Amino acid sequence: MAAPADQRIAVPIDDPNADTEWNDILRKHGVIPEKPPSPTPMIEEAILEGRRIAHENRLEGKDLDELDALEDEEDEAFLEQYRQKRMQELNSLTKKSIHGAVYPISKPEYSREVTDASQNGPVFVNLTSPLGTNVESRVLSELWQQVAKEYGDIKFCEIRADKAIENYPDRNCPTILVYKNGDIVKQIVTLVTVGGVRLSMVDIDNLLVEVGAVGEKDMRVVKRKRDAEDAKEEQLMSKGIKSGNLRHATVNDDDDDDDWD
Repeated sequence: MAAPADQRIAVPIDDPNADTEWNDILRKHGVIPEKPPSPTPMIEEAILEGRRIAHENRLEGKDLDELDALEDEEDEAFLEQYRQKRMQELNSLTKKSIHGAVYPISKPEYSREVTDASQNGPVFVNLTSPLGTNVESRVLSELWQQVAKEYGDIKFCEIRADKAIENYPDRNCPTILVYKNGDIVKQIVTLVTVGGVRLSMVDIDNLLVEVGAVGEKDMRVVKRKRDAEDAKEEQLMSKGIKSGNLRHATVNDDDDDDDWD
């Protein structure tokens, strides 16, 4: 029979994490482990840090005109800092903007204008449909013109699919090919995975960021994303107001009906 000192005694423990004097004694003697630190301070710290970063970056994506409109709301020194930053970004983009339009290319030019050119930076190719009835192809061609003009620092090309690849099926048009360092790094066949006929410049921005053609903090990307979010919020608010007016009108109609009883 074991000696009393060797016998384990069952110690009553209601809640090992409770802040009680009894639990403090048990922790001191190693009967129960130390209470884990509360996550609350860390969560609060993360929230405060997120708010601080959001506040510091509240002017990201705003152009010079938008910054000037905030003169009465923001500290002048803080605004001037962002003005200088925008000027530097604009000057940098101007120097890099050596394209500014879509390059229509032929098959003999493909290797030079696309494969070889991608050694100096990404090249985006739109394989278009030869048929005027392909709506997705027409949508992309229109956006291709816009994105090429706005992103003059990136090369955008266009060629009829059947001229680039013999017997290329029209059902695969449009096809986007992205070249970097002589290789295809991204291929999108039709627009079904990127929004279909509702493809927008925001979707194109996302593609540029995905393949590393621009950074996610690029002022053009940030501004368009913010504008899209603002437009969506205004649309939701407008729907809410219309819905509220409809409910109000319904209530008034019911009241009018009561008057005829």
